Amino acid sequence: MTARPEPAAAVPLPDVPEAARIYPVPVRWSDMDAYAHVNNVQYLRFFEEARVLAFKDWFGAERDLIDEGMLVVSQAIDYLLPMGYAYAPARVAVWCSDVGAASFELGYAVGGPVGDDTVYARGRVTLVAYDLADQRPRRLGAPERDALAAVAGPPPLLRGDRRRGRA
Repeated sequence: MTARPEPAAAVPLPDVPEAARIYPVPVRWSDMDAYAHVNNVQYLRFFEEARVLAFKDWFGAERDLIDEGMLVVSQAIDYLLPMGYAYAPARVAVWCSDVGAASFELGYAVGGPVGDDTVYARGRVTLVAYDLADQRPRRLGAPERDALAAVAGPPPLLRGDRRRGRA
C-alpha cells in the first residue's frame, strides 16, 4: 500500500486564499510535450490528483465522496507560464469558491515545487453531487457544506471573467 502525501499547507502560493490546502502532485517525465514543458492537458490531471487528496483531507478518510458519486460538470483553466520538468512535485492549491444546492466550485492554482513560488496555471472546476443508484444529482448535506466552508475562498480570477464582467 502506498502512503498518500501529506498536505504542504505551510508553504503558501501567491494570490491563493488562506483557507486553501496545498497538495504535492508529481510532474512525470511523460507530462512533457515537444516544447519541453508540461502539456496543457496535464493540468486537468493535476487538478484531479489534488482533488482526490483534498476530498480525503476535507471529508475524512472514512468517507469517499468519489465512490458515493461526484461528477465534474465544467472546467476552466488559464495557462499563465510554461512549466518545465522538476524532480520535486508541483504544488496544487485547492479551495472551495462557491456552494449551491447540489453543486460546488473549486478554485485551483498550480505552483512550482517548494522554493519556486511561480503560479503556472489557475482554474476552476464545478462538481455536482450525484446519486449513482438513482442516476441524478443529489443535494449536499450539512457535513459536506461544513467541510467546504472550512476551505472557502474567493474564486480565482480567470481571463474570461474580465470579458464577462466578473472582475
